[in-house]
Amino acid sequence: MTMPNLWIALGVLASTAATDAVYVLFNGAVSARRRVSAASWSGIWYLLAGFAVISYTRNPIYILFATGGSWIGAFGAVTWLNRSDPQPALGPQRVGAPRSSST
Repeated sequence: MTMPNLWIALGVLASTAATDAVYVLFNGAVSARRRVSAASWSGIWYLLAGFAVISYTRNPIYILFATGGSWIGAFGAVTWLNRSDPQPALGPQRVGAPRSSST
């Protein structure tokens, strides 16, 4: 067995860390039902994972199609989730804030 190339090993480590970090941010945006953020993180996620497309097709132009499809899919899914939940998400609230009284 040959020794792995140090630079390739570090590249794999860095790209895996970046891909997983973006995946977590994508899930957070979906959970918060933020359509543009979710769609954008999804596109970035596919950009980072684009090396797989190049490996299989040997043509980097397909990364653009994968990124676009990812963005459209995430945006559509979060739009659908927003429509299926009639109650708006709760915003941040200050604890102990005085309630307004109407007199």
